[in-house]
Amino acid sequence: MKLLLQHGKLPFAPFSAEKEYDLLLDNGVIEKIGENLPVGGARVLDVNHQTILPGFIDMHCNICDPGYEYWEDIPSVSQSALRGGYTALTCAPNTNPTVDNKTVVEYIVSKSRALSKVHIYPYGSMSIECKGEHLAEMGEMQTAGIVAISDGDQSVENAAFLRNVLRYAKMLHLPVITHCEDRHLSGKGVMNEGLTSLRLGLAGMPKEAEEIIVARNIILAEAVGARLHIAHVSTRGSVELIREAKKRGADITCETSPHYFLLTEEAVDGYTTFAKVNPPLRTQSDMEALLEGIADGTIDVISSSHSPCGRDNKEKTFDVAPYGISSLETAFPLSYTTLVKSGMISMERLMELMSGNPAQILGLEKKGRIAEGMDADFVVMNLDQSYEIDPETFASKAKFSPFAGKTVWGRVAFTVIGGKVME
Repeated sequence: MKLLLQHGKLPFAPFSAEKEYDLLLDNGVIEKIGENLPVGGARVLDVNHQTILPGFIDMHCNICDPGYEYWEDIPSVSQSALRGGYTALTCAPNTNPTVDNKTVVEYIVSKSRALSKVHIYPYGSMSIECKGEHLAEMGEMQTAGIVAISDGDQSVENAAFLRNVLRYAKMLHLPVITHCEDRHLSGKGVMNEGLTSLRLGLAGMPKEAEEIIVARNIILAEAVGARLHIAHVSTRGSVELIREAKKRGADITCETSPHYFLLTEEAVDGYTTFAKVNPPLRTQSDMEALLEGIADGTIDVISSSHSPCGRDNKEKTFDVAPYGISSLETAFPLSYTTLVKSGMISMERLMELMSGNPAQILGLEKKGRIAEGMDADFVVMNLDQSYEIDPETFASKAKFSPFAGKTVWGRVAFTVIGGKVME
């Protein structure tokens, strides 16, 4: 049966913020958008003057299945995604077994279809077991359903190896997604290197560890002519390197996450492991550079960087606690509150960052925008509702956040995927 959503706000071009619109959905596609559309036998759902946004697409998510289902699994991550307004997630390849062959890709695709309420698109690893030594079978994995090549949160040390990856990926028209970290420089560091790490007596990870690899990867991608996407940018130097590469016409895109433009290294004061991430939280100057990059278009994507684990693991001593933040349910409200409510960027720009650009980078041509003929994947949002973040209410198994108690705006009313209202 067709579904007609009535009285929704669409606060982005080509629609008027002063008007309300109806959306007619048929067979998983947006058939018609207009004012006061005829019912014509469709089931009617009044969205009651709330805002309709294109479903968010997360380019950096650890689903943990297969191998680490006790931290997160496909049913729990998909429910968490719905709560956050996400209609599509990507699956990082550093699972167990690693996503380095078509069999694991097929497993994730088939299990996601059976158990997930949202779309899940796996990344295939560049190398066998994400070790950066031997090329994985990219072509076979692409046929099985991967949308990009990545070694997850493992940085490729061997430049010659990465150049070969870029060459093969170019032939397959796949983006290469890289975590940038010179592990010889970051060493045993557990937070940003600086006065705070010195005061806390914790080993530091210098900014150069990220920036050197960002520069190297840009040089290699430009030489090969491949599509490079740089994950979780965290420093001013990285933003500047990417900005200059884009001015030269390089096919470079990048992402950051809310904790990098909202928190500084001081968030780990008191040895707060809920703020322990990799790359680490940086300084006020770095945070400001990320906001500048979001505003001027240097940064293409805001991802969640959802990296779950058990709360008991996070409550270990700082040196041994795992990296990561549970963030699917907080990424949009934090971004909307910080960036749009403040007037720094428009809602249209935020939708580029969270929906349109991810869809374009990953080749999801029918997703990421609200328009006639596009897939009916979107979220209905109450932007006028404020609330405090409470990790205990997360649908994710990882019920922790450095933003606990923070007041944000924008609560999901419901999510529509493939033309169906999901709960």
